[in-house]
Amino acid sequence: MRIALHSRKLEKERSEFLINSIYEIINRPELELMISDGLALYLEKIEPELFKQLEVFSTTEELRGIDFMISIGGDGTLLQALTYVQELEIPIVGVNAGRLGFLASIRRENFSQTIDALINGYYSIEERTMLTVVSDREDLFGGIKFGLNEFTILKRDTSSMIVVHTYLNGEYLNSYWADGLIVSTPSGSTGYSLSVGGPVVIPGSENFIISPVCPHNLNVRPLIVSDQSVISFEIEGRTKNFLVSLDSRSEPVDATIELAVKKCPFKAKLVNTGGGEKFLDTLRKKLNWGLDNRNYAKE
Repeated sequence: MRIALHSRKLEKERSEFLINSIYEIINRPELELMISDGLALYLEKIEPELFKQLEVFSTTEELRGIDFMISIGGDGTLLQALTYVQELEIPIVGVNAGRLGFLASIRRENFSQTIDALINGYYSIEERTMLTVVSDREDLFGGIKFGLNEFTILKRDTSSMIVVHTYLNGEYLNSYWADGLIVSTPSGSTGYSLSVGGPVVIPGSENFIISPVCPHNLNVRPLIVSDQSVISFEIEGRTKNFLVSLDSRSEPVDATIELAVKKCPFKAKLVNTGGGEKFLDTLRKKLNWGLDNRNYAKE
């Protein structure tokens, strides 16, 4: 079985876990390991002898034939791992060495059991819808125009709000006078969209969420639409420079750019081995969803 591993710089305690995890994989005779170029740069500094033993990948093409991608870190690390996997749809094992961990939900203490489960086939795969950005700028986001969480348009270089004229399948929807606008997937509904008042949407719901950022209208609220929709935008403001972001990647653009969002033709595949927290568990435990002392009162 061939394993790819991605991580990035971690705090000391977590870096020790990362190194121990790599040794655990390479000491298993049934496994072959490759590491990402980003991880290789980090590992070369903190554990050079281990680094010399490992094969490194830097492109999606080099991942052909890989059975699983393991991401060690937080949700941001897993989003980076997806930029390597792309259309290959390699199942991703998200091991949480970060804090919140909606996507990277497998606990560190369950790492050995997780490897056993992969080897023995004791796992399930959850498919997550992603979105893709359509633009007349081919180099936007380095050509990697898909995201698992959200696409965002934001004001830049000014304190003044912007206006985002928004269209749904070519039909005029609304002009948002705001600091920006977020289009989120269900996976991203617990991220930036949630922080601006968007709803939590269960993964697999086949929707997009359109959420304004600090709208200057009391009657403007987040809107849920089908993920079969094409959402397009025209941006205007006092300046001609704006910021667009896709998951953790962002770039400045000007008002002449053509932008639209639609469902990505491929999906993110997340591995569940039973060693992680389920979505609703994470909502309750880490976001205090439905927290009420009456739910825990002794009878």
